[in-house]
Amino acid sequence: MQKSTDRFLTTHTGSLPRPDDLIRVMYAKEEGVPVEPLALAGQIRAAVAEVVKKQADAGIDLINDGEMSKPSYATYIKDRLDGFGGTGNTFIYQDVHEFPRLEKKVFGDPGRSRRKTPACNGPISVRDKLSPQTDADNLKSALSGVKAVGGFMSAASPGVVSLFFRNDYYKDFESYIYAIADAMRDEYETIAKAGFVVQIDCPDLAMGRHIQYADLSLQDFRKRIQLHIEALNHAVKNIPAEQLRMHLCWGNYEGPHHRDVPLADIIDIVFSAKPTAISLEAANPRHAHEFTVFERVKLPDGKVLIPGVIESKSNFIEHPELIAQRIARYANLIGRENVIAGSDCGYGTWVGQAAVDPDVVFAKLAAMAEGARIASQQFWK
Repeated sequence: MQKSTDRFLTTHTGSLPRPDDLIRVMYAKEEGVPVEPLALAGQIRAAVAEVVKKQADAGIDLINDGEMSKPSYATYIKDRLDGFGGTGNTFIYQDVHEFPRLEKKVFGDPGRSRRKTPACNGPISVRDKLSPQTDADNLKSALSGVKAVGGFMSAASPGVVSLFFRNDYYKDFESYIYAIADAMRDEYETIAKAGFVVQIDCPDLAMGRHIQYADLSLQDFRKRIQLHIEALNHAVKNIPAEQLRMHLCWGNYEGPHHRDVPLADIIDIVFSAKPTAISLEAANPRHAHEFTVFERVKLPDGKVLIPGVIESKSNFIEHPELIAQRIARYANLIGRENVIAGSDCGYGTWVGQAAVDPDVVFAKLAAMAEGARIASQQFWK
């Protein structure tokens, strides 16, 4: 994990806005329209080069590929793994479901409404070993032309795959999630061998409470996510903890979120995951107060937090002074060397998602970089 001893580093959660021409082609691909593979590959490569430069220009230190090649952070696995060909899922988000008009608006999003989540209806195995390597090569090439502290790449956790893709094949859930873990290991290790930090996206550990596991008691939910983490640790057993980070998420949608499980109810289990760094929502109105959890909970030795200091669903550009204050809250509680500034979630979670204007996204990232400079002056004099 890239750590700094003289200033606060900046990063973000992963997905970033895609160019309009790439969005149109990826829409077509998702809808089954034939797409010329070489032309699409060229568009993705160009998009990665562009988004890497934009991150560097905004002052971001730990840079990624913006997830340009993926229809979403989780559903892309249907194109890389065998075993998924059943009927799609119907999702009930417990909080939004209580507000029918809002529910219709949220799930009418052009990207979310196009997502494909075929159930697992056969043995899971790796079908496409090339795409993770191509993604890594694209990022490596793009990074060669900019100044950055380091690079990371994101990948779906076994748990979030189990959330979006229903099991209609394996005898029980444990067999299913471990089959996913075994198949996803190839992608995780490919990213690590390319020299990048692997970010494992884990909305299942938080968002899963009010979707996949809404009918469980808190105690039973905690038992289930412990299994999710055990499967994750199994999948990354060959990767050093310092080369791993994970993202904890309650759902990247503009909804009530009043059914979100409190951070305090799950943080001990989250800390049992192998990754050194934990990215978590800390700027939005539902979770901004939870820095106080670390007044009572000690950060385990060797762990690093990446609190969100900018929102992912608002076109407000946070003031750099506010960002500096948010960074300081965590630095005062867990130590300046254990804090990296980040975003609550991604800005292009689904292809075509446009909650935040693309130009505003990079202005928000630049504000974060300025806020980190202000905070650094306060903590490193």
